[in-house]
Amino acid sequence: MLDQDVRTQVLIGEANLARLHQTRVCIVGLGGVGSSAAEALARAGICLFTLIDFDRINPTNLNRQIIALHSTIGQTKTDVLKERILDINPDANVICHNEFCAIENRPNLIRDQDYILDAIDSLGPKVGLIEYAVQNSFRIITVMGAGNRLDPSQIRISDISETVNCPLAKRVRKFLRRRGIKSGIPCVYSMEPAHIPEELEDEPDEMVIHRGRKRKTVGSISYMPVIMGMYTASWIIRDLISVK
Repeated sequence: MLDQDVRTQVLIGEANLARLHQTRVCIVGLGGVGSSAAEALARAGICLFTLIDFDRINPTNLNRQIIALHSTIGQTKTDVLKERILDINPDANVICHNEFCAIENRPNLIRDQDYILDAIDSLGPKVGLIEYAVQNSFRIITVMGAGNRLDPSQIRISDISETVNCPLAKRVRKFLRRRGIKSGIPCVYSMEPAHIPEELEDEPDEMVIHRGRKRKTVGSISYMPVIMGMYTASWIIRDLISVK
């Protein structure tokens, strides 16, 4: 046992800590939610990671992403997060895929995983990943948007079929039902109505991602994605050690 795991073992026990050490978690989407969840999982004892994201860190990430620093701007999110995880636990095994997770490469990117964390922020790839996980019997938790929200007390975890007041979750449910998936997917979301200033309602995003369509600017605050990431990490840990 590593010295850094002593306090975790006191809380959850030797057998549960060993289970965490042997679990591989695949995180798809390394923005504010995904990167924060990854760090929490690494500090809790997860040693095996697969990280998937095609994006690079840019200045607009500085207000909310744990991997975003002036010194990391321009670097790939996968490489920066891998370095951070290894600085927490040098014995960790981290596989990086600096790619967009799409239907054509999904089987090659996601294999031999014990848990999938879906932190994708676009509808189609999100639904596709959940469907793939269900079809291949992977455990998965999905996270809805933290953008345009301010109140962390309204974050909830429930089955995707039971989400309330979350437009993205509603759309995800709709498309999953078309694929025969009605429930059984844990979902982190916020019940808080979105805060969208009128002057931004018709403004296009200042950045155009090379995959997908142009999107509007989404407001964000430092703590919301981080807290949603912590909620997500807590669910994965508690699920793995059978504590809810």
